Amino acid sequence: MSDQTAFGLSTPISNISHIELTHEECQILRGLAGRVADLACRPIEEEKRQLWYRLNDLQPTRPVVFCDPENGWNEIITEDDLQCETELARHWEMLLRKEIFWGESMGDDRVIEPIFTIPYTYYESDWGMHEVKIGGDQGGSYRWDAPLKDFRDMGNLHYPEILVDHEKTDRMVMLAQDTFGDLLKVQLKGVWWWSLGMTWTLVNLRGLEQIMIDMFDYPDELHQVMAFLRDGHLAKLDFLEKNGLLSLNNDGTYIGSGGFGYTHELPQLDFDGNQVRTIDIWGFAESQETCYVSPDMFAEFIYPYQYPLLERFGLNCYGCCEPLDKRWEVVKNFPRLRRVSVSPWANLEVMAEKLAANYVYSLKPNPADIAVPQIDEDYIRKKIKEAFHITKNCRVEIIMKDNHTIGRNPNNVIRWCRIAREEAEAL
Repeated sequence: MSDQTAFGLSTPISNISHIELTHEECQILRGLAGRVADLACRPIEEEKRQLWYRLNDLQPTRPVVFCDPENGWNEIITEDDLQCETELARHWEMLLRKEIFWGESMGDDRVIEPIFTIPYTYYESDWGMHEVKIGGDQGGSYRWDAPLKDFRDMGNLHYPEILVDHEKTDRMVMLAQDTFGDLLKVQLKGVWWWSLGMTWTLVNLRGLEQIMIDMFDYPDELHQVMAFLRDGHLAKLDFLEKNGLLSLNNDGTYIGSGGFGYTHELPQLDFDGNQVRTIDIWGFAESQETCYVSPDMFAEFIYPYQYPLLERFGLNCYGCCEPLDKRWEVVKNFPRLRRVSVSPWANLEVMAEKLAANYVYSLKPNPADIAVPQIDEDYIRKKIKEAFHITKNCRVEIIMKDNHTIGRNPNNVIRWCRIAREEAEAL
């Protein structure tokens, strides 16, 4: 998920033109920032931080627990709960209130850091063609009209371009610094992608069913498109690296499809402390859209094009909702692979055997468990206990995510975290 859009804010932050706060909004935000600062200085935060370091460095530890309600945040912190009026102030208020909920109520192992992050304000063009979405209002389902209907139109594709609005970015940083910089460290951090997997872009351009047909009927043309997407992503990495726009993520930065970047293995020993390179940070790819593609097809059409991207990074995460047990023999060959997603549809036993203590086993329970008005606590405890037994020889994080709803009951995430923590600490 991009940091450019926050729950409770319908407009991407790049589109916000009014970069000012009223006196009343400044006071509201300062009060919230002070609460975050107080939470961040608790001894428990350092204990949780060290837990993540040990996990990511593959040292023995209890399972680490993290819950991101995602779209469920709208049911925890509603529009009516926000006191600020302007778009930017409401965006920042939402971010601060989420930190407070994590620190005071959630009960997972996410660390509350005394930091407020400002992303770059930028515009990124498309690939020369863009899908037309049909439906999708209010976050609902949608279909789309894929624009690349004929491979002969590939000449219309071009690499995306990034235009950074440095003036607007600096104004954002300065405003945050002036408002609550004495309470929280305001940092500028670029988060330029969620995944480098490319297949989401592919299906938007060509269509999901169509690419599966292409693997049989138009394999050469499909290889050409994947090579183009690979080269476009490599060009993006080159641009970000050359222009000093990358940021370290060996800290409390959310990485991959779950978990945080705390590690002593990044950046590289020759890092100059200034110019961040891809080799100094975590990388991530997945291919959820091809979950019904055979391992051989994945190995032919996806893996070779993702490999050069992941080869650029110091440590890598792979996978999201796709089950990796069937394609593990291919996935395991990605360079410097450290964190592996084990989705609700994967075979937990097979993945436990394959990953052992050599990777972070990123366990993803089914989000449907908390998408109801009243959760079944006995069932949830039983499933978590079974999963922890299966993974007893692994390096485990349990991540509750992909929540479209939490049954309009904020207590669902609180209770889930408490159960997961109790079972983790009982091992």
